[in-house]
Amino acid sequence: MSEEIKGRLIESALPHVAFDGWGEATFKAAISDSGVEPIVAKAVCPRGAVDLAAAFHKQGDAQMVKALAEAELDDMRFRDRIAHAVKLRLQLIEDKEVVRRGSTLFALPKYAGTGSQLIWGTADVIWTALGDTSDDINWYSKRATLSAVYGATVLYWLGDDSEGHEATWAFLDRRIENVMQFEKAKAAFSKSPFGKVFAGPIEALSRVKAPTHATNMPGRWR
Repeated sequence: MSEEIKGRLIESALPHVAFDGWGEATFKAAISDSGVEPIVAKAVCPRGAVDLAAAFHKQGDAQMVKALAEAELDDMRFRDRIAHAVKLRLQLIEDKEVVRRGSTLFALPKYAGTGSQLIWGTADVIWTALGDTSDDINWYSKRATLSAVYGATVLYWLGDDSEGHEATWAFLDRRIENVMQFEKAKAAFSKSPFGKVFAGPIEALSRVKAPTHATNMPGRWR
């Protein structure tokens, strides 16, 4: 029920976000336009428009997962599936200004933690939807790396006016290539004499386990 109410509030809020941002004025307008009782709206969104902006972000994640489930991915390398997922996530957004306003909100120190959690959540959703099997430190490193790639790509996309956002997709490909080079360098380091010096700490990290709620399905970064 709460998700249905949030959906109604989001739908009513979006026309106001471009003008008033994700602020109190937008939240009040969403309540008025949606017909949701103020006490109910406050119950499902205690922080008002901040929680509504977070719900909008998660709504986009859910739409991406649905689109990924319908996409033909079998012939793609896994790195290309990751890129495709990020592209889908952005292509499903109808209004850049709504995201720009959200980015401004979550850049505020007060809400930066929430913004970081949302980006991490998107990275987690992508890896889970594509079937990540990692259950150790790699579970964390994959999501941390993809969070950085996704966050940088969103910022680039917001300022991109190239046709079909081709500049953004090229930027995304470069970021993923950087990750691949880092992974190769990390593997080479672990086998080198220097890597053997740090064998103890590396072994300790290898014992770190993913959260028990992590979904393990076929797939890996390659």
